[in-house]
Amino acid sequence: MDQIDYYEILEIDKEASAQNIKESYRRLAFQYHPDRNDGDTQAVERMKAINEAYAVLSDPEKRARYDGLRQSYGYSAYDRFRQSYTEEDIFRGSDIGQIFEEMARSFGFRGFEDVFRASYGQGFRTFEVGKPGFAARGFIFSGPLFGGGERREMQPISGAFPGLFGKLLKFALKKMTGVEFPEAGKDRYDVMVVSARLADEGGKVTYRDKVRSRQLLVTIPPGIRNGQTIRLKGVGRQGKNGGIPGDLYLRVEIQRPVLQRIRNLFKP
Repeated sequence: MDQIDYYEILEIDKEASAQNIKESYRRLAFQYHPDRNDGDTQAVERMKAINEAYAVLSDPEKRARYDGLRQSYGYSAYDRFRQSYTEEDIFRGSDIGQIFEEMARSFGFRGFEDVFRASYGQGFRTFEVGKPGFAARGFIFSGPLFGGGERREMQPISGAFPGLFGKLLKFALKKMTGVEFPEAGKDRYDVMVVSARLADEGGKVTYRDKVRSRQLLVTIPPGIRNGQTIRLKGVGRQGKNGGIPGDLYLRVEIQRPVLQRIRNLFKP
């Protein structure tokens, strides 16, 4: 598909509000729902495109990322966006399942799991495990999604996987499905020294990230105190198998003038 644009797919403009995005998605999802277009392969592909566009534009962080690329690269934004998210599950956190279930209750359509399994074939599977004090549900994408590209992603819907039981569960799911379970990247910690003036007035300072060999522009809020921490989301260790990256926590050390440091030593 040439010149893919998420906004055009959802038939909205760039200034559309979150409510506008959801309303347009509901309308198009109803129009192209497989139960209203039996045997129409074009409708199936259109529904896939609508699902992906909504999953991106309904998520503020993903939408901001896409908007930035769109402003810089126009229609090439889609390809660049998908390259950046090849290890991420593009449907993470989406309420698509809830919307499909609402339509199922209102119009007698098939529910989320049945529709996605019919649309994506064997590439879409769900799982559910539970025991006293523990429950987890999720879905798995493996194979090509809208726009091409091979993906093998496992997305948890709820629950956590702690301790030995979690490790055994992940191992069992891998054996059953052949899919590695996503693991979030670990957080990193470092110290950043700033001048007293910058700490008082606020501003931006360059931080040298030695792990990734790059420089980051960090915003220092005015009035920050010595020992406080600034969090840089997604700048920690990379996740595994599509897991989200960790965060970087920078502990601020304020570099006071020599004379003031000497006075502080003699304070009661």
